Amino acid sequence: MQAEQGVTADRTEMTGRGQGDAGYPWLVADIGGSNARFAWVDGPGRPVEHVRKLPVAQYESLRAAAEAYLKELAALGITARPRRASLALATALEGDRVELTNSHWTFSRRQLQADLGLDELRLLNDFEALALSLPGLRSDQVAAVPGPALGSPTGMLAVIGPGTGLGVGGVIETSGGWVALPGEGGHMTLAPTNDYESELLAAARREFPHVSAERFLSGIGLPTLHAAVATVAGQPSSPRLSAEQIVERALAGDALCDRTMTQFCAFLGSFAGSVVLTLGARSGLYIGGGIVPRLGERFFSSPFRERFEAKGRFSGYLATVPCVLITDTLTALSGAAFALQQSVR
Repeated sequence: MQAEQGVTADRTEMTGRGQGDAGYPWLVADIGGSNARFAWVDGPGRPVEHVRKLPVAQYESLRAAAEAYLKELAALGITARPRRASLALATALEGDRVELTNSHWTFSRRQLQADLGLDELRLLNDFEALALSLPGLRSDQVAAVPGPALGSPTGMLAVIGPGTGLGVGGVIETSGGWVALPGEGGHMTLAPTNDYESELLAAARREFPHVSAERFLSGIGLPTLHAAVATVAGQPSSPRLSAEQIVERALAGDALCDRTMTQFCAFLGSFAGSVVLTLGARSGLYIGGGIVPRLGERFFSSPFRERFEAKGRFSGYLATVPCVLITDTLTALSGAAFALQQSVR
């Protein structure tokens, strides 16, 4: 089990004091296709702490992973069982049965609540939790993408995140506070902007009848994009490279992988611009997920920003929208905790 640094808890501190008994301690988690991050909140005004990252593939179920985390806490002398939990999950949520989109975990929310002995179990889409964290992010938790500077959060904010899958979310300022807008925008059909991109999509359609944005712009999608780039270049590759190999080889100067990552950034810019137009997120576009931070300066010099603004008559609209990269990979945990805070106001 891998320990990680603690998470800022600006929102916990801002909303947690003076509420009396809100059912502490809390268990919070951010659960993706590859890793599950668990953390602990043990009282009002307390930060999200004891963060641990568990590989999803090493655990039979979400319950098994949660129990492993609680067992480690017990070894540290933290023997109290959580009374409430807020779990951010990389999947669409509807009804009692939950199936993770890009992993083998599946569970009944009622049964999980009973198994963990919880008074309350709150489930959120992972990008709903990430969106809730956006207004409270500090400047040291983000890196600016070339373009307008990020101002104070107001109105509507959008977030996308190429990780194992491709997440999309938004958060809007209301008279009652910030409200998250969850969705499954990563599964929107990916659109080409030129003949070359049409060829790439045609190559991918030989394998997939529907080429969503996630089919190219994610950890599971990068191998498909690389294969399409190779096919169009007349260099079909076999066996396929993993997403990690593609990124590593691109940074090392491999020509085909470099072209793949350039195209990844171009597609991502076009997609991000479409998300901003759809949500009216004029106050900012945030980029999360694990892929883009690994590109370093290569991302900031990529076609991302040019393609983000390339929307014809609305290019001027997008030219005023700031874009930032979320560099703190644990912010969804504070968003999950904030979701519990809102329910006890």
